[in-house]
Amino acid sequence: LHKKLTAVSLTDDLVVDILSRLTYKSFCRCKCAYKAWSAFSSDPDYREKLPKKVTTGLLYQGHNKSAIPLVSLCPDDGEIDGILADVPHYEHLEFLDCCNGLVLCKYRSSYTSTNVCRFVVCNPATREWRILPDTHPGTDDPCYVTILAFDPSWSPQFYIFNFHLKHVHGLILGTSKLEIFQSESLTWLEDDTLDRDINISGRTHLFVNGMLYVSVGYEVLVFEGLEAMSDGIPPYHQTISLPPEASYLSTFTNGCFGKSSGILHYALPHENGRSIVVWTLDDFGHHSWTWTKMCHLSMTDAFGKDEFVHYDDGGDGGEDKWFWNCDYRIVDLDLERGFVFLHDQKANKLLSYNISGGKLNEIQDAFGWDLYYVYVPCYSGLPAQETSVQ
Repeated sequence: LHKKLTAVSLTDDLVVDILSRLTYKSFCRCKCAYKAWSAFSSDPDYREKLPKKVTTGLLYQGHNKSAIPLVSLCPDDGEIDGILADVPHYEHLEFLDCCNGLVLCKYRSSYTSTNVCRFVVCNPATREWRILPDTHPGTDDPCYVTILAFDPSWSPQFYIFNFHLKHVHGLILGTSKLEIFQSESLTWLEDDTLDRDINISGRTHLFVNGMLYVSVGYEVLVFEGLEAMSDGIPPYHQTISLPPEASYLSTFTNGCFGKSSGILHYALPHENGRSIVVWTLDDFGHHSWTWTKMCHLSMTDAFGKDEFVHYDDGGDGGEDKWFWNCDYRIVDLDLERGFVFLHDQKANKLLSYNISGGKLNEIQDAFGWDLYYVYVPCYSGLPAQETSVQ
C-alpha cells in the first residue's frame, strides 16, 4: 500500500523522468503494471522523452489468448510484454496479423456485443492505434480469417481483408462473404465476386507491391488494384498455381511466403525434410507468372541428422501410412534479413536459421501451434484520424 501511495503522489514530470531512463522492455512492463502511465505515451509533452526503441522480433499470442508479447531477436532483450499496452483495453485484444510494422487485433467477443466484430490496427513503434468501424457477423457462430495489408513504400494507406467462413462443426466449407476495409475511405466494401467454394486458411499470405497473395490449398489467391477502392470498386482477383512439387506437401504442412527486393518467394520443406526448397515467382506481365526454384536450404547440416519425415494413418487406425509429418515446420520467412524461423516439433523449440551461415539458433521454448509473425518496426505514422493517438 505504501508503494502504491508513493507512486500516485509523484508528479507527472518526475514519473516521466524516471520512465525515460528505463529500457524499452522495462518501460513496457511498467505500463502493464500501472496502466495510468500508458497515458504518457499519447501526451505530446511527454511521449518524446519516453523510451522508443522497438526491436525486430516475432509477435505471437498463446492459445489461451493471453498477452501479446514480442520475442526479440536481440538476445539481451528476450521476450517483451506490453508492446500493445497503449491500446485501450489491450488485455481484451486477440492478435490476428502483422504487416510491415502494423499490427491487427480484434476485441474478443466477450468484450463487445455478440453482433459486433471490432478490429483495431496498432503501430507499436509510434504508439498509435486506430479502432475500425464495426462489422456485423450475420451469424450466431461467426468464423473469420482476417488479413492486414500495408506497405508504406507503396501507399500510406492500409487495408483489411475479412473473410467470413462457412463452417459446420469446425469443418470449413468455403467463404460466405468478403469485406475489405480501406483506411482512406474509412469504410468496409463488400466483394461479392469471390468464389464461395474457396477455403481460406489465412496463415500463408503476403502483401508486396500493392498485391496480396493468399495460399488456398494448391493455389494462390492474388488481389490487385486496391487503389480503385477509393471509387467503391473492389480489387481484382485471380488464382495461380503453387509450384508443382509443392502441391502434395501443402496438404500436410504450411509453406511460407517471403519477399526480397520486391519479389515474392515461397518456401516449403522438401518431401524428405532434408532441405527447405525456396521458389521465386517470376512475373512476366499480362497476368503471366512462373515459379523458378531458387535454392535448397540444408536442414541436414543445420540439425545434424538425415531423418526428418515419418508417415502415419492420420488417426483413423488404418494400415495405410499416408499422412506426412516432418520434425519441423516453417514459422515465418524473412529473406530481407536472411532468416527462416522454424518450430522444432520434437524439441518444441522456436529456432532461427541464418541463411548465409547455415546455422540454427534457439530462440525460446515454442508454444504448440501458436502463430508467430515477424515484426519489423515502422515509424511511418498512421493516416491522421480522430481515433488515432497524435
